[in-house]
Amino acid sequence: MNYEIYEMLENVAKADTHDAKVNLLKKYDCLGLRDILRGAFDDSIVFTLPTGTPEYKESISKEGLTPTSLARQSKNLGYFCKGGQGDKLMPVKRERMFLQILEGIHPKDAEVLIAMKDKKFENRYDGITK
Repeated sequence: MNYEIYEMLENVAKADTHDAKVNLLKKYDCLGLRDILRGAFDDSIVFTLPTGTPEYKESISKEGLTPTSLARQSKNLGYFCKGGQGDKLMPVKRERMFLQILEGIHPKDAEVLIAMKDKKFENRYDGITK
C-alpha cells in the first residue's frame, strides 16, 4: 500500500517504542521520505524561499485524491535549495514552482513541506528528531 509522507510520519509518531519507530522508518524507506527528513534536519541545506506559509489553494478532490504526491515531487526540492538548480531562477518563478507543488499535493503533506522548508520539524512528530 502506498502512503503519503504525512501518513508515514504520523504512523511513526504513534509507535510505542523506539524500536517500533525505527522499524516503521525502515518499512517506509523511500527517496521522498529521506528527502523530507534531510531537508528538515540537515543544517547544510538552506532554502531560498520566504519563511512562513504562503497563500495557496488546497488541492483535494471529492474522492480524496490529489493530482500528485509529495513523494513524487521530492525530486524538485533542489530548485528551492541554495546551491541547487533553482539558483538560476528568478525568485518569483521559484516561488511559483513551490506554490504549484503545494497546490498539487495533499494538504497535510503541504504542511509537512512548509515545516521542512522553515526548519520547524522538531517536536512536530513524536520520536522523529535530528
